[in-house]
Amino acid sequence: MRQTSLSLSKTRIGGKLFWQVTVPKLGGGRERRTFKERAAAQTFFDLAKVQRQNFGTAAMSISEALRVEAVECAEILKPFGKTLRDAVKYYTGHLSAISSSKTVRVVIAELLAAREADGVSDRYLDDLRQRLARFETAYGDTMIASLSAKQISDWLRALGLAPLTRNTFRLRLAALFSFARRSGYVKDSPLGDVEKAKERAGEIEILTVAQTARLLESASAVTLPYWAIGAFAGLRVAEIERLAWEEVDFERGLIEVKAAKAKTGSRRHVHIQPNLAEWLAPYHTATGPVCPIGLRKRLDADRERAGLLENWPQNALRHSYGSYMLSRFPDAAALALQMGNSPAMIFKHYRELVKPADAVKYWEIKPASAGAGNVVSMKAA
Repeated sequence: MRQTSLSLSKTRIGGKLFWQVTVPKLGGGRERRTFKERAAAQTFFDLAKVQRQNFGTAAMSISEALRVEAVECAEILKPFGKTLRDAVKYYTGHLSAISSSKTVRVVIAELLAAREADGVSDRYLDDLRQRLARFETAYGDTMIASLSAKQISDWLRALGLAPLTRNTFRLRLAALFSFARRSGYVKDSPLGDVEKAKERAGEIEILTVAQTARLLESASAVTLPYWAIGAFAGLRVAEIERLAWEEVDFERGLIEVKAAKAKTGSRRHVHIQPNLAEWLAPYHTATGPVCPIGLRKRLDADRERAGLLENWPQNALRHSYGSYMLSRFPDAAALALQMGNSPAMIFKHYRELVKPADAVKYWEIKPASAGAGNVVSMKAA
């Protein structure tokens, strides 16, 4: 089969002289363009010749509709300083990511399994599971690579949560998308374009003397050490959950917070105050973890009995300890060592939150009598 060649020729149509450019098509055949002026025909011929030299016959076979579409797309991309090639590379990359992606539900399951295998704390794992479950409800069947920063931002705002809580959700989503990126399910994490909620420093909230007494009175035998250590030693929640009885030195009157269990990664000792020593006396020979299995549900039950299930202040026990301690023993530097904070932070957050008279009462919250049973009655002298 003879192949049509690129050519420029003249012809007469209706008695008038025209110029024609014949362009070969890919796979056979030809396309012929007719011009009134030789100059226009020559320009088209020269362009076709260059295109053929650069890209072969395929460049000559582009249909008129495709040419129009290319021009339109180029105009759309022009304000962004991008070319058709840029657009094709980006979109094919997106399609490739989608094809190798997985649903949000599957990726969450894989993340939780990986974190559990990594040995993260039960508390972190439960928090991760609960928060991501809400995201899964909304987007469980969606391919994770198709989710945009706007979709995630809109979802976070729709939760209607306080800024700090919303940012914690964002942090858990960041862990999810980082895992997805490392696993090859997304090309890039969209969380970098999801703004954090503006957190405003609020006032520290603490328990009253009466509330603390009622809480301890409502505690069960297995949860009482958690409440007492939190209220009268000021350990962080995670530090109490990781604490073992072997780290409570009754003879020296110290609780050791090991570096591996401390938030700051630094080992410290916390003095056991006289009233805390009385609360912990029945556990003098205990061994193993201080906290029981199923701690969360047990603590909620205690708070419900004490009438404190709703509107529970954030870090209530630790903030109460710091506030009452600084009022009763006004030494910010010493308290900073006990709490694992800086003196400046102690002074900023805990100064003048309670009256001295209430501080005296707080440190006199003691068991009403020895051997009163698992749930003891209280007195706040």
